[in-house]
Amino acid sequence: MSKPQLGLGHCYIFLFTLSILYLACSPRPNIQGKGEDFMQGVWNEDAVAFSHKLSNYTQHHFKFTCDSVYIDMVTHSKVNFYEDSCYNNGIWKEYAKGVYVIKGDTLFIGATFTHANYKQKISGCYRIGRYEKNFLINKKSADTLLLESLNDQREIKLTLKEKITCVPKEL
Repeated sequence: MSKPQLGLGHCYIFLFTLSILYLACSPRPNIQGKGEDFMQGVWNEDAVAFSHKLSNYTQHHFKFTCDSVYIDMVTHSKVNFYEDSCYNNGIWKEYAKGVYVIKGDTLFIGATFTHANYKQKISGCYRIGRYEKNFLINKKSADTLLLESLNDQREIKLTLKEKITCVPKEL
């Protein structure tokens, strides 16, 4: 009995199939997402409504660039929730860095608390770990964004301070 021989045509088909599978299964470049055009920029909360009547409140500063978000928060508190060395006369700053996505009328932010240089914070005063917030987008225009926190129903009125054009970067 003779053994069947694998023809040259079969070898080409086999190599072609392997190359297609390799290309189909190879990872895509690790590039930052584009995010939402209307969100791109630096947004400030210039004032907090009824702040003089609140025992504590937080003023926000957001920077949206592509699908990334950088958050600076200044908290004012009449009540000390922390040890005295952290209380800082009732005014302190916190920072977070992460990503955001908008689905329908809701802004979802998944971030991590950081130091002022946006490097991860694992100890120290105030909050550490994850910053997970969801906001209802009540109003959006070219220079105003009105968000309602789904955690505590507080409104955040943001004003656009600087427009940013997304240039996706490698991660």
